[in-house]
Amino acid sequence: HGMVPVFKSAKRYSSYKGEIGGAPANLVNRDFHAANPNELWVTDITEFSIPAGKVYLSPVIDCYDGMPVAWTIGTSPNAALANGMLEDACATLKPGQTPVIHSDRGCHYRWPEWIRICTDHGLTRSMSARGCSPDNAAAEGFFGRLKQEFFHKRSFQGVTIDEFIAMLDEYMVWYRDKRIKLEYGMSIMDKRIQLGLVA
Repeated sequence: HGMVPVFKSAKRYSSYKGEIGGAPANLVNRDFHAANPNELWVTDITEFSIPAGKVYLSPVIDCYDGMPVAWTIGTSPNAALANGMLEDACATLKPGQTPVIHSDRGCHYRWPEWIRICTDHGLTRSMSARGCSPDNAAAEGFFGRLKQEFFHKRSFQGVTIDEFIAMLDEYMVWYRDKRIKLEYGMSIMDKRIQLGLVA
């Protein structure tokens, strides 16, 4: 039982500077430009509330071209959601690729397991200032487009949680592989193939 107060304390103060070993600096400083893939990643968790319940999406977005590198979807915004996504994203890295991973100060990004995954793969952690949304504008922008295209103006009445998760996952694959990015005139994936970045 001795762990319970510690856990509650850590949760309660998770957005505050200084706990769980202190937060890393904001290395990005609102400059979300990356010259190459896998130089700068951003991540966050967003919530979808439908009649059947709540669903959470945790993606890693590559600032080079806005590609969702990996994502997890679940019914709880917990550490497993964030850690699973990061492991999946790191599995796509080639030798020598060690991105900066930028996030807000949510507790998911400060627990030992998240830090261990970053360390194991050579990722450098960067964090937004507390309560400062523009510091993670790249993630916010992605969520804005996603919700405009996929979520808003649609009724999910009668859709089960499992059905919604499948629909959201399908959208994420479409966003990566098929959605036309105006500046490219093709999808993000097709552009990477054209540039020889994807086999």
